Amino acid sequence: MHSAGFFFHCHLWIVNALIRNQFNFTIMQSQVFINLAVKDLARSMEFYTQLGFTNNPQFSDETAKCMVWSEHIFVMLLTREKFKSFVTKPIADTKNSITGLFALSVENVDRVNELVNKGLAAGGSEPVPFADYGFMQKRNIEDFDGYTWEILYMDLSKFPQQVA
Repeated sequence: MHSAGFFFHCHLWIVNALIRNQFNFTIMQSQVFINLAVKDLARSMEFYTQLGFTNNPQFSDETAKCMVWSEHIFVMLLTREKFKSFVTKPIADTKNSITGLFALSVENVDRVNELVNKGLAAGGSEPVPFADYGFMQKRNIEDFDGYTWEILYMDLSKFPQQVA
């Protein structure tokens, strides 16, 4: 037998869910926004589209393009002028220096190859060769501005077990 409190709490949960749906309220969840300064916004947008990102026009204009990888991961492509308005340090020359290595996981090795090959066809370069670690396979793709992405597949069932 359930207590009245249980039904009261369930009822409140259902009412809250209905209100959120009716008024399109969204509960903000943790998300990652990676901001990149780019020289050619349209060309960069096309490159990231080829890698499997989609554009969210709600957060895009002539100075910025919001590129969506998943419901929690976004890449903001910003013109160099727009990017400068958010920072006080000079923008690094990413064609000659690495500033970070970004990794995106996908569902299988075929998808790794598909996305990197599309990035290469869109004008990107592959700075290091394919790597197979047994439990993880990865390839790298570099965009026009020198930002390097690892596209990888991991099968944790193949991760080496530690001996006690």
